[in-house]
Amino acid sequence: MTAVVIGGTAGLGLEVARRLSSLGEEVVVGGRDRERGARAVAELGTRTSYVGVDLADPASIAPALESVERVDRLVISAIERDLNSIQTYDVRRAVHLVTLKLVGYAEAVHALSSRFAADASIVLFGGVAFERPYPGSTTVTTVNGGVSGLTRTLAVELAPIRVNAVHPGVIGDSPAVLSGWTDAARNAVSARTPIGRLVVMDEIVDAVVFLLRNTGVNGVNLTVDGGWLNR
Repeated sequence: MTAVVIGGTAGLGLEVARRLSSLGEEVVVGGRDRERGARAVAELGTRTSYVGVDLADPASIAPALESVERVDRLVISAIERDLNSIQTYDVRRAVHLVTLKLVGYAEAVHALSSRFAADASIVLFGGVAFERPYPGSTTVTTVNGGVSGLTRTLAVELAPIRVNAVHPGVIGDSPAVLSGWTDAARNAVSARTPIGRLVVMDEIVDAVVFLLRNTGVNGVNLTVDGGWLNR
């Protein structure tokens, strides 16, 4: 069984690739940084390979993925964080993120569609900003809302192949939070979360594996935030 994880060279994507590899699957990690790709392959072992792919350059995606022969699982976790408020709107950054997250995600699915196994499953990554905006999230909220819609339409267009999305909340042990958030900021979100803490990467990976494997779940946008949206 072959799993393709685009965005699998670092962060959450790498953790998803690690889990799928531990479950005995052949894993192809995709990303635009070849050095990170080489490190990921060295770390994950001989059942892992790398393809260089840049979702922000849609015309290059199909050629980049030509070497992938079969897809049983597809996870697209590639993200870029962007603070872009409407008052100081940066069109260049907005176009880049919208292209990567919406056009790039869709084109990656299109490029691989002829190689999906009959029972293949797909998981896309969004984020809770599509339901809980914050100052500067203009583009992030928009594209994550787009992922929600893309998930539903792909589930119809690709049937019977299943398509779902996971929308993580603030992830307490992610590199971005550990390096960019103060203790006070983390504690403030934890205090508003019913489970009393931030979710962790392992819990997001659990959700991805569930969506990939549970054959009765389709067209679902699954929020994994410890109940934060309910407060």
